[in-house]
Amino acid sequence: MLNKIARLFTIKTRFEAFAIIYALSLGAVERGQAYLTQYPGFGGQLLFVAATGAVFIGGAKILDAVRMEREAELEAATTAS
Repeated sequence: MLNKIARLFTIKTRFEAFAIIYALSLGAVERGQAYLTQYPGFGGQLLFVAATGAVFIGGAKILDAVRMEREAELEAATTAS
């Protein structure tokens, strides 16, 4: 039963990864806009860039992980045959 629930929270395809990255980016931009309102000037701009830049780093890690899992599955299937 727990395996079925855990599969709901597993990113399996690149499409799912891009959907999650898109949602993260929307939240980061919203947070960045709040930073610009709270901290006008250069400080707010730096925080905006930091919030959105974190999505680039996280998105790259997510895409790499999806690719590595797919390659591992293919390698396991090849060696099992």
